[in-house]
Amino acid sequence: MTKLIVFTDLHMVPEGTTIIGLDPYQRLLAGIEHVNRHHADADRVIFTGDLTHRSDAASYARLRDLLSLLVPPAAITIGNHDHRDRFLETFARVGTDEHGFVQQVIDFPDCRAVLLDTLFAPPYDYPLSHAGYLCERRLGWLDRTLGGAGGRPVLLFMHHPPHKTGFSGMDAIRLGNEDAFYDVVLRHGNVRHIFAGHVHRTIGGSHRGIPFSIFKSPVHQQPMPFDTPDTSLSVDEPAAYGIVVVTEHGLQVHNEDYEIAGREVAVA
Repeated sequence: MTKLIVFTDLHMVPEGTTIIGLDPYQRLLAGIEHVNRHHADADRVIFTGDLTHRSDAASYARLRDLLSLLVPPAAITIGNHDHRDRFLETFARVGTDEHGFVQQVIDFPDCRAVLLDTLFAPPYDYPLSHAGYLCERRLGWLDRTLGGAGGRPVLLFMHHPPHKTGFSGMDAIRLGNEDAFYDVVLRHGNVRHIFAGHVHRTIGGSHRGIPFSIFKSPVHQQPMPFDTPDTSLSVDEPAAYGIVVVTEHGLQVHNEDYEIAGREVAVA
């Protein structure tokens, strides 16, 4: 059974900097230590973008040093808070496709994991580039990747959700070409689950017949009111990561609020 750990929206910052008083470095460090302690047997730890907050070289370097502490191997893609070239300067060994997008395929005996690069840049024009997009070259790569899965069920990992989630502000900057994405996905019929971040909430459901899971951040979370157009609102709630286990008949998705997770049990 393949076991995957999923982190999203790390928002790493330079040393001495915080986000709403929270230290992304310390929160991610605690998450990495928790994975090493309890899930060292994971087949991959997948990071689905917004690796840094301001896409600066110092933050990428801090993140690289943190990820070197992981016991399981890592797989990484990027999000709207990232800068593709700056990321690749620091993470030169990370897999890219033939066009330089941060996309890769990882085949396991029981599934194919596919990481997509949904960054809508360059140009890095904010707020436009906060929305996601898969250009024709990336969609073509996805089409070929799904077609070559060889009977394996496919798990897609991406930063931007490819559909609405109910949060009006975040929905305005979701993947911009939803229909084109689902045209490719539904044509093959082998995508078993879609995993995303971006919204900083734990969300699960299905869209167009395909189950999806969205995970919280290790740092700050999206407040629950659905109807706010502001995408910069944040609250201090427990840090989290996802756990995905492929089973004989499907898969399981767990959410670990690792900052408050207790291992001491009591008999009622």
